[in-house]
Amino acid sequence: MIKDITLGQYLPGKSVIHRLDPRTKLILTVLFMIVLFILNSIISLTIGLLLVVLLFKIAGISYKYAFKGIKPVLYIIIFTVILNVFFTGGDPLVTWKFITITKEGITSAVTVALRVFTLITSASIMTYTTTPIMLTDAIEKLLKPLNKVKIPVHEMAMMMTIALRFIPTLIDETDKIMKAQAARGADIGTGNILERAKSFIPILVPLFISSFKRADDLAIAMESRCYRGGEGRTSMRVLKYKKVDVMTFLFFIMFTAALFLVQWFI
Repeated sequence: MIKDITLGQYLPGKSVIHRLDPRTKLILTVLFMIVLFILNSIISLTIGLLLVVLLFKIAGISYKYAFKGIKPVLYIIIFTVILNVFFTGGDPLVTWKFITITKEGITSAVTVALRVFTLITSASIMTYTTTPIMLTDAIEKLLKPLNKVKIPVHEMAMMMTIALRFIPTLIDETDKIMKAQAARGADIGTGNILERAKSFIPILVPLFISSFKRADDLAIAMESRCYRGGEGRTSMRVLKYKKVDVMTFLFFIMFTAALFLVQWFI
């Protein structure tokens, strides 16, 4: 399960999605998430999910990566769907003893499942096709107006990107520690909740020690390269909007309008 967490991973490619300006991908991902929360039509959400499937195809990313991104939260999705099916009121379709399944419950469950699936996979597209450095530049450029009110935008963007960048590293480190402890006879993940929590202590302690050491090494490396924050710094690659970015924004506007039209009239 640990290896199934794909947050922060970048998959190199030469697709049109890879070549998009990172600000375009970041803005459209956030806007698309907002649109998904507003939509409550099964048809509209299905169309949104089909768009994400198409984007994976265009980016040349295997669909197994989309499933890997969903797998860690799959049990939460299933639990949420069950709650919506059995605890949403409305016109009963099936009644058996104390169990009642309503039409509204099924509709709500399908809506929630589609929304969560689309949210996770659409966010994955951005991280799969954008390097951490480009993501840092995008966040810094978009939040640059906050510099006028003395908010350290560069430092904030750097911290966010470092955290995102080291998620795969920490996942690999956790997997190695779990395998090492299991090889020494440690019983991990069995028993009741209290026993499972105790079994993870031998994993968390070396993981925290390794994380602090890695953070200290990173700080020393940055200081040795005379890193002093964002003031006066320049970028090796200057971000510029291109024609493809404008076309992507126009497509997103038209697609969003179509989703709302489908919700209102179908």
